Amino acid sequence: MRNDLAYNRVPEIENLLFRQVTAKEPVHLATPLPEVLFLTSYPPRECGIATYSQDLLKSLNNKFSNSFSLKVCALESGNAQLHYPKEVKYVLDTTDAAQYVALATTINSDKRIKFVLVQHEFGFFENGGEAAFLQLLYVVTKPIVLVFHTVLPNPDEILRAKVRRIAAVCAAVVVMTKNAAQILNTDYDVAAEKTSVIPHGTHLVPHLNKNTLKEKYGLSDRKVLATFGLLSAGKSIETTLHALPAIIKQHPDVTFLVIGRTHPTVVKSQGEAYRDALEAQVKALQLTEHVLFINQYLPLEDLLEYLQLTDIYLFTSKDPNQAVSGTFSYAMSCGCPIISTPIPHAREVLQEDAGIIIDFQNSDQMATAVNRLLGDDDLRTSFSASALQHIVPSAWENSAIAHAQLLQKIDAQTQDAFQDNFMFSNRKKQPETITLQYQLPDISLEHVKKMTTQVGMIQFSIINQPDLESGYTLDDNARAMIALCMHYALTQEESDLADIKTYLNFIGFCQQPAGNFLNYVDENQQFTPQNDETNLADSNGRAIWALGFLISKRAILPADLVLQAESILNAALNQIPGMHATRAMAFTIKGLHFCKAENKPSQHADLIKLLANRLVQMYRHESEPGWHWFESYLTYANSLLPEALLCAYQETGDLVYKNTAKTAFDFLLSRIFNEKGISVISNKSWLHKGYRALPVSPGGEQPIDVAYTIFALDRFYEVFEDSDYLEKMTIAFNWFLGANHLNQIIYNPCTGGCYDGVEDLHINLNQGAESTLSYLMARLTLEQQDHFVHN
Repeated sequence: MRNDLAYNRVPEIENLLFRQVTAKEPVHLATPLPEVLFLTSYPPRECGIATYSQDLLKSLNNKFSNSFSLKVCALESGNAQLHYPKEVKYVLDTTDAAQYVALATTINSDKRIKFVLVQHEFGFFENGGEAAFLQLLYVVTKPIVLVFHTVLPNPDEILRAKVRRIAAVCAAVVVMTKNAAQILNTDYDVAAEKTSVIPHGTHLVPHLNKNTLKEKYGLSDRKVLATFGLLSAGKSIETTLHALPAIIKQHPDVTFLVIGRTHPTVVKSQGEAYRDALEAQVKALQLTEHVLFINQYLPLEDLLEYLQLTDIYLFTSKDPNQAVSGTFSYAMSCGCPIISTPIPHAREVLQEDAGIIIDFQNSDQMATAVNRLLGDDDLRTSFSASALQHIVPSAWENSAIAHAQLLQKIDAQTQDAFQDNFMFSNRKKQPETITLQYQLPDISLEHVKKMTTQVGMIQFSIINQPDLESGYTLDDNARAMIALCMHYALTQEESDLADIKTYLNFIGFCQQPAGNFLNYVDENQQFTPQNDETNLADSNGRAIWALGFLISKRAILPADLVLQAESILNAALNQIPGMHATRAMAFTIKGLHFCKAENKPSQHADLIKLLANRLVQMYRHESEPGWHWFESYLTYANSLLPEALLCAYQETGDLVYKNTAKTAFDFLLSRIFNEKGISVISNKSWLHKGYRALPVSPGGEQPIDVAYTIFALDRFYEVFEDSDYLEKMTIAFNWFLGANHLNQIIYNPCTGGCYDGVEDLHINLNQGAESTLSYLMARLTLEQQDHFVHN
């Protein structure tokens, strides 16, 4: 019903549940997931917080759909009769005081709701709603997390009291900048431990070619300045209009885009007066050929494309107390160099290397700043790279992780309080705790395909753009061939075969007359001097691993590919007896093991024994009580060594190999797994014998080491059927999805690429071949395990 009570759509939700069942979507009837109720404005209502909430909900669903059920109580001003999507469970008319208590009572009686997440703006509760809203907060018995979208400094006593009363009843409050957190603490006396800073979320973008996008939107050969958002006088668009004549004088090819409809509340009260005044100024200043108003509420994809083609983003808000701006954040995520007025958000994230800050309503400073940037391509490029590095932690995927972890923390505190209250009584059933289960991303070859030419897979990328000047390596093309063979075995996609052929040809190209391989090839397909300066033993072993893996798929791959791989491998066999590098031997054991077939030449088994015995001898030489390893240090690709010995056991049945492999692997796992997850050995500091723990300072963790751990866990589970190995596979893979010391994603679901590493304080945003292939092989390894599919 919908009258004086909060509108409850329980019958619709029940029908929705039935549709989920018939559509074979995940349903949890016996043990329903804990429900998080968003109290917020929500699309189709047009406002920034509505869009923010929808983006946050989508990101939480994408990351943790097996951990939470997410529903919405949509805030309306008056009886708007909007048609909401299925996640909207309740609607609250904020002008009707009677509905607040009714909604609170409904929330308390709904056993599915575990948390209430409020998106707060005082403007939502005007017209007498403030007192009713506060009453709702006090009546609700479920833990409340409240997000302050505005935190005003220097409050009067009335405002200070309002904020303090709101914060007092919440389990936690969230703000989007450090500045806002400090204001809450110093000006409102809200305890710092109650406040969490979670930046405004931003969208990952594919960073498409700027010139291609300009051509698409009819802006070829133009220098594009842009701003966007729901239009109102507070945006001070006239600041830029008055600067344009001085800008055009130096750069006559400038176009200024003003993107966005007029704010609905402005239209309701003032009509289009502000837009009309701006258009009149454009004519008066003779700027018609240089200013384009895009009077639309653009679809997200179109908006992000406009931002990606923008040369400079202009943010001219004249509100000194605007705590945060979603439009500002979106521009940074698209790599826009930014010129901004000094709102707190800009002062916090727009440091000297990321943009230029000008005074409010200062058109002269705007003109000077724009001309400086348009005249310096290198500076714009530098600002763009810095903007991306500053903003990437705020990707919606990372925002989802931060919100989920906050809810988990509050849940744990609730459990502790429950135990304290009922420690002497068994009459109460303890509530179920929340376990965060990361959702497996879909498998994507997009970035692998983008990095692959007719020669092979390019070594490096700049962000997600292939860096052809970096050339090619045997290492990466060997990994690429394994990954594509895995993908073909899973999907039988015909297009994979052409790529497998490309990578195999590259491996053949790198093979020398003596049977060994070179590793480094430049963009002109010439071997580089680096081949003479670097030890290539590991690269040679990695090539044998890849060739053996392809041969192991002889039942499904075209015969010509298998014969070509066998020919290259056979030519390399004479090099194997001379191998003594630890990881080269391990790669080679894996490759020869994969070649196993009914009529396999006995020479392979002999070579496996030769190399495995060398590994065992190394282990016996270095191991001692408390140090069960092959070397006097743990360094890179550690999991490879015990996995190779286990392959040797599978090949020969020799229990020495099996027992040594298990002892060494369990020792390694004890050093890289902890209560928080996995932390692989850093490429900055190895763990030497005599030290019992990893160095205190994190950072320098590489995707390839996490992937090697997953490969090894998979094989150890295959042999020992110990579920602990399976559980550790999940924990290790979650490192890619955000379960690392930065709590940030390493795999980029927008591009299909994987970031190159986790440093002490930031992510390396480049998405090169090694990291992308490491992620892909790890993801495909999990896909092969029935336990992980759709988990």
